[in-house]
Amino acid sequence: MEDFFNYPLLHFGKYQLSVYHLVVLGLMVLGTWVVLFLLRKAIYRSKRLDTGRKYALFQITRYFLLVVVITLGLESMGVNFTVLVAGSAALLVGIGLGLQNLFNDFVSGIILLIDGSVEVNDVIEVDGLVARVQEINLRTSVVRTRDDKYLILPNSILTGGKLINWTHHGELSRFQVNVSVAYASDVAQVMALMQGVALAHPQVLRDREPFVRLLEFRDSAMEFELLFWTNEVFRVDNVKSELRIAIHRAFRENGVEIPFPHRVVYHKGGGEKVGGE
Repeated sequence: MEDFFNYPLLHFGKYQLSVYHLVVLGLMVLGTWVVLFLLRKAIYRSKRLDTGRKYALFQITRYFLLVVVITLGLESMGVNFTVLVAGSAALLVGIGLGLQNLFNDFVSGIILLIDGSVEVNDVIEVDGLVARVQEINLRTSVVRTRDDKYLILPNSILTGGKLINWTHHGELSRFQVNVSVAYASDVAQVMALMQGVALAHPQVLRDREPFVRLLEFRDSAMEFELLFWTNEVFRVDNVKSELRIAIHRAFRENGVEIPFPHRVVYHKGGGEKVGGE
């Protein structure tokens, strides 16, 4: 049996891969898979952590465990990992200079997983693009846009640029819908109609009551702003559209006019005045 386990399979210079090494590596891989499986079950069963933190904790643990297993695997084959790293230091420096962006993405991925500024299922906005985070890996992250397109973004974009996290403190944010009405309209009536429309919408929260304010006096209209809270952050444009439709219907039923700009054109020759849009 000893001769069987010591039987050489491959040679790498002064190192050799025997049946014993192959069995040890197989057991390490199997053990790692079992540990990760049980660890994932334990982490995702916890009720004290949200989904994003569970994902980050599991990913960090998984990467750490893989590094340890690879190191132990090399040591079991007789490879001195310390000497290997020290001997390739110059090569690593050269590679690092040529792959700065790649290493920046790796470091950014570790930062994202540790600090929790961006987590899985968060709704983020980067350079005007709104998307939901699906995966955070070491080098890249996968996000899904409102058009259900999947984008792969380098992690450095999420840590180095201006980013808005709409759900950093939970699936709740405030949004607004602006409407202009004619100056002849009754201000109190307009505000009551807009607030009533918001309260009737199923996606608008009741515990944080929506409110309306007179935002500005414009050239031909008064501009009002409806502010409301909702959990439907990712598809909030649909909620806004439904609110605008309902507001338009309520205004028509109550005689509130939504004006459009008018222009008056004068003809120099005949002195005739023509009104038009």
